[in-house]
Amino acid sequence: MSRPDKTVAAPSTPAPRFAMGWAALAYAAATMMLAYPALSGQFLVNPASDQYIAGFAFRDFALQSIRAGAGIPQWNPYMFGGLPYVAAMHGDIFYPTQLLRLLLGTDVGMTWGFILHTFLAGLFTYGFLRAWGLGFIPALVGGMAYLMSGPIASYASPGHDGKLFVSALLPAALWLLVRGIRDGRHWAWGAFALVVGLAVLSPHPQLLQYLLLTSGAFALFLAAGSDRDGTAIDRRTGVRRMVLALAAVLIGMAIGGIQYAPVREYVAWSPRVGRDYAYATSYSFPVIELLNIYLPQFTGILNKYWGPNGIHLHSEYLGGPALLLASAAFGGAPRRSFRRFWLGTGIVSFLWMLGGSTPFFLLIYELVPGTKFFRAPSTIIYVFAFVVSVLAALGTERVIAREVSRRLIFAWLGVGAVIALLATTGALTSVARGGATTMSELIAEQNGYPATAVPQIAEQLANDNAGAVIAGGWRSFAFLALAAGAMLLWLRGTIPVRVLGIALAAIIAIDLWSIGRLYWQFSPPARTLYASDPVIELLRKEPQPGRVVVVGGSGEGVKHPDPYYGTNMMGSGTGLMVHGIRSVLGYHGNELGRYDKLTALRLAGGAPVTLSPAFWSHENARYLYTNRAVADSGLKLLAGPVQNSAGSTVYLYRLPGDNPYAWVATGMAQAPDSQVLPAVVDPRFDPRRIAVFSDTSVLQIAKLTAAPPANSITTTTSAFGPGHATIALSEPAPAGATLVVSENYYPGWGATVDGTARPVYRADYNLIGVPLPAGARTVELTFRDAAIGNGKAITIVAGLLALLALAGGVVMDRRQQLV
Repeated sequence: MSRPDKTVAAPSTPAPRFAMGWAALAYAAATMMLAYPALSGQFLVNPASDQYIAGFAFRDFALQSIRAGAGIPQWNPYMFGGLPYVAAMHGDIFYPTQLLRLLLGTDVGMTWGFILHTFLAGLFTYGFLRAWGLGFIPALVGGMAYLMSGPIASYASPGHDGKLFVSALLPAALWLLVRGIRDGRHWAWGAFALVVGLAVLSPHPQLLQYLLLTSGAFALFLAAGSDRDGTAIDRRTGVRRMVLALAAVLIGMAIGGIQYAPVREYVAWSPRVGRDYAYATSYSFPVIELLNIYLPQFTGILNKYWGPNGIHLHSEYLGGPALLLASAAFGGAPRRSFRRFWLGTGIVSFLWMLGGSTPFFLLIYELVPGTKFFRAPSTIIYVFAFVVSVLAALGTERVIAREVSRRLIFAWLGVGAVIALLATTGALTSVARGGATTMSELIAEQNGYPATAVPQIAEQLANDNAGAVIAGGWRSFAFLALAAGAMLLWLRGTIPVRVLGIALAAIIAIDLWSIGRLYWQFSPPARTLYASDPVIELLRKEPQPGRVVVVGGSGEGVKHPDPYYGTNMMGSGTGLMVHGIRSVLGYHGNELGRYDKLTALRLAGGAPVTLSPAFWSHENARYLYTNRAVADSGLKLLAGPVQNSAGSTVYLYRLPGDNPYAWVATGMAQAPDSQVLPAVVDPRFDPRRIAVFSDTSVLQIAKLTAAPPANSITTTTSAFGPGHATIALSEPAPAGATLVVSENYYPGWGATVDGTARPVYRADYNLIGVPLPAGARTVELTFRDAAIGNGKAITIVAGLLALLALAGGVVMDRRQQLV
C-alpha cells in the first residue's frame, strides 16, 4: 500500500469570520438551485405524488377551518365514511409549518416548508460537525453532502414532508447531545427536548423511531467518551448526563401529546392492527438498486423506472465525490472512536434498509418496539446518507491533512471507469432486462396484457432506459474525476486549501443537484390545479348531504394524474375534498379499519360492493362521478360532459333511491359483527325496520319475535359540517326507535335529543346509532375527541418544562462562566 503524500506540509485551516453565515449562504444557494421556481409562485408538488392526490386537501381543510374560527378540525367527513382528523393523522397538523400555511396559503406554505427543511438539513449537519471539532471546510462539505443527497433532496418528489422534517432534525438532535453530554452545557437539555418534540409532531413515527435510536446510541457513545478537553467523562457524570438526556427525550415525547394521545386511542380502530412480517418488510430496499447510490439511472429515474417496486418517486443517489471522500475517512488514529461509531451506525442502517433481503431484519422485527406497525424499512436510508456525509467530512479532513493515499483516488477512478464502460457496452442494460419482471407484470396487469407479453415489456423498459444509463455512467465518472482531480492537485501542492474546499463543496453540490433537480417538480398554484367546474358547483349547491361514488381512473377521458379520479378505477383521489364534497372512498392509508372491511366486500359477480344500491343506501351515496356516459335508466344525468381542472371528462349522475344522511329504524336488534357486516349490504335487509347493534354493546335489547313495521318518517339535515349535524324528524319518533346516521361511529360522537344528552352507539356495523325516546323530533350530533384535550394539556406542560429547562440552563451556564 502506498503511503499518503505529505511532501507538502498541511497548512492550518482557520475558519473564516462569520463561518456559520458563510455556510448558511452556501446551503441557501444550493437549496435555491433546486427551489428557484417557488420564487414565481409555483407549487412544489409532483402530480404523481401523495401531496397532489391527498396531502394538499388534508392541509387546506385544516387551514380553512382555522380561518373560519373553528380551529383544528377533529373530524374529517370527506372520505371513507368519515374518520378522526387528528387521531388518524393527516400530516403536520401541529408542526410549525402550519404557521407557514396560515401566513402564505396552503400551497405556498407547503412549498416553503420543503425548502426551509432542505436548507436546515445542511445547516444542522454543519453545526453538528463543527461542534465535534471539525474545521470549516470539512463541516461545509459534510453539510452539503447531506443536504443535496438523493434521500434528502428527493423527498419533495413523493411529497414526504414529514420524513424531511425528521431527517433535518436528526443532526440538530446530535448537535445538542454533543453540547449536553460531552460539553456539559445545561441549556442543551431544554433545546434537545424541543427538537425531539418537533420530531414527534412531524408526525412521522417511523423516522422518529430511527432518530431516537440513532440519538440513543450516540448518547451512549458520548457518555463513555471524553469531554471537550479530552478528559475521560467519569462514570457518575456520564450516568447523570444520560439520565438528563433520557428526561429530555421523555419531555420531548410528551410535547407530542396533542398528536399522539389521540393516535394511541385510535390504534385499535385503524387498519394497521394485525400486520405481519410480510407487511413490515414491504418496500425494503431492493438489493438490485444499490448501484443507484452511485449510478442513479441504473433502475431508471421517475417514469423510466423498471425496478421491483411499483412506484419510485425518490432517489438513493449519494454521488461518487461524496463516496470517495467517505472512503478517505479511514486510517490514522485521530477521531478513531468517532469514525468507528459512524461506521457501525452505517452498517446497521444499511442492513436495516435492506429489510427482508437479509435475516438481520428478523432481529429488528422481534426486538425493536413499534417495528410491527411500520413498513418500508428502506426509509432508514436517511440515516445511512447522514453517515456517509459525516464520513465525507472526516475524509475531507484527512485530505486536507494530506493523509490520503493517491492509490485510493486512482482506485475509485478505475471503478468509475469500469461502471461507465459496462453501461456503454450494454452489460447493465442486460441486467435490467432480467430484473424488470416485477414492473413489467404490473404494467401488463394494469393494461390487460397477457402474461406472455411480460418479457417484451421488460425488454422495452430496459431499452428505453439504456441511453440514460450510458450517459449516467459517464456523468457519474466525470464528477468523480473532478473531485479526484481537485484532491490530486491539492496533494501535489498546486492549489491552496481554500480552493480545494470551494472545489469539493461545489463539485458535490452540482453533482447531486444534477440529479436532485429532477425530483423538484413544480406545478401551477392550487387555485389552478384544483379549480372548480360546473359539476363541483352543482354538488356544492345541494341542500342535503350526500356522498359521491367516483368511477374512472383509467381509460379514455381521464388525464393522469388526476386528483379527483385518483390512481384506480374506484376513485382513490381526494380532489373533491378541496371543495367540501364527500366521497365514498379517497386516499389516506389510516382510515377506520371497519370501513375498509365493509368496502372490501364483493358482489356475487365480483364487482365492488361500492357499486351496489344497498351500499349506496347504507353510506348516503347519492351521486356518481364518472368519465363516461352511462346508459342506465335508473341514473339521472345532472351534468356533463365537462372537463375538470385536471383535464379529465366528468359526467355527474344522481343515483337511484333517496339514500339520506340519516333515517329512523322502528326496532332494534343485536348480532355479532360477522353476521351484521354482510347483512347491511344485502338488498333484503331493510334498515328502516331494524337497527342492528353489536352483541357486545351495553344496550339491553329484547329479542325480536317479528319484523317491526316500516315507518314513514323522513329526516332533514341542517348545520352540517365536520363533526357536526342537526337532524330533524318529520314526525315524532315512536317508542323503541333508533336514529341511524350514515357517518362512521368512533368514540367521541355525542348526541342531544330535543336538548337532552343521549348515548351514542355503533349501529349497522359501522354507523352511528342514537336510541330515541318516544316523541323525539330533533337530534344534534357533535364530535369531540377527549384525547385531544388531554393531549393538549400534556403538550402545554411539557413545552413549558422544555422552555424552563432551556432558560434555566442558560442562566446556570452563565453563572458557571462567571465563577
